[in-house]
Amino acid sequence: MKPVEIYTSPLCGYCHAAKRLLKQKGVEFKEIDVLLHPKRKPETIKRAGGKRTVPQIFVGETHVGGCDDLYDLDRQGRLDGLLAA
Repeated sequence: MKPVEIYTSPLCGYCHAAKRLLKQKGVEFKEIDVLLHPKRKPETIKRAGGKRTVPQIFVGETHVGGCDDLYDLDRQGRLDGLLAA
């Protein structure tokens, strides 16, 4: 399984929803809390192609996007393949 990283904020409901889906699928992920580690925010923006919102989710080197993007991939049946590839 590819490594998964998710940039989050504890105040973000979408972050909690994205983490919940990953946990339901049994996916281990590295969480980077940008409120706890504000110096990581520029890294998030750069990796996400200028997007400033959280969550920002990466599977390996692939930028998935945010929570809605993650759920869309799952509904399309493409998330499991991305995680396993």
